[in-house]
Amino acid sequence: MNANSWLRRPFTTLKLSFRLPPTADPEVALAAIIAALESEPPNGALVRFHETDAASGWNAPPTAPWLEAGLDAASNASFGQPARSFGEGGSIPFMGMLGEKFPEVQFVITGVFGPDANAHGPNEYLHVPTARKVTMAVAHLLNAHASC
Repeated sequence: MNANSWLRRPFTTLKLSFRLPPTADPEVALAAIIAALESEPPNGALVRFHETDAASGWNAPPTAPWLEAGLDAASNASFGQPARSFGEGGSIPFMGMLGEKFPEVQFVITGVFGPDANAHGPNEYLHVPTARKVTMAVAHLLNAHASC
């Protein structure tokens, strides 16, 4: 035993969660993560995996022309600017199930992230002015769908 051996923890347990791109193979990604973490752990540590789980992501189909136009009109009416989108949360299992069951459906997934929002944090809150604008945008979008 060296002089600092009393400083070592007897064990550490942690749970890792990764969000993968929706087109990534979750089993291949899991195998790569395990291989990277198990190869040459520092200071002779032993790394073991328990209850590993990998799920496929969801990749939205191309946006239909009526939806693209409807999103822009709804966003302009509600926020004074054209719609913007970005891919996030593609590994939400529920969306994968819906996308598999309804492959041709156009989904619009939105939420209320107002100024200083802290999504999923202990001080998460609903920014009412933004919630009103999002609600108005969804109403415009429903009208666009009914009219197409």
